[in-house]
Amino acid sequence: MKIRNGSPEDIPDILSLLDGAVAWLAARGRTRQWGDRSFSGIPARVEHIGRYAHEPFLIRLAVDDDGRTVGSCVLSEQRPEYATPVDEPELYIRNLVTDRSRKGSGIGAALIADALDEARRRGIGLLRVDCFGGDDRKLVGQYRALGFTETESFEVEQPAGPWPGQILAIRLTG
Repeated sequence: MKIRNGSPEDIPDILSLLDGAVAWLAARGRTRQWGDRSFSGIPARVEHIGRYAHEPFLIRLAVDDDGRTVGSCVLSEQRPEYATPVDEPELYIRNLVTDRSRKGSGIGAALIADALDEARRRGIGLLRVDCFGGDDRKLVGQYRALGFTETESFEVEQPAGPWPGQILAIRLTG
């Protein structure tokens, strides 16, 4: 597996990964995170993901030996509007998704390591991410296992009700 920069041409692959993640979650009864409808079937979500192909975002893709996209990580020095501002430069993971058929193969960990390398390259000492913080908080636990520390919880109002989120951070050294 290698990690490379993404481009506008890679948006369909990212949407496919997100569609696969939604189907995987829904099959397990976990619809509070992203619902049960595919990302590619909701125009507002397609538009949102399409924005990642332009500044100020950096798309990093994990690609297998056959050239197939198996993971995506979108980075930005701009935080989302719901995240509390910090008084230092930061790199924020705006979206992270991996091929669910390859669960446990280290794709997510490789993309996080790549994000840390990118933060170091930019001279930034803080990497933050947010995720779904509801239900059993399993996703929060996965980020903790990757070295993140919980910093604050938040809620975003959605048509189906409040969406519970968790912000996590890694402070870089050296």
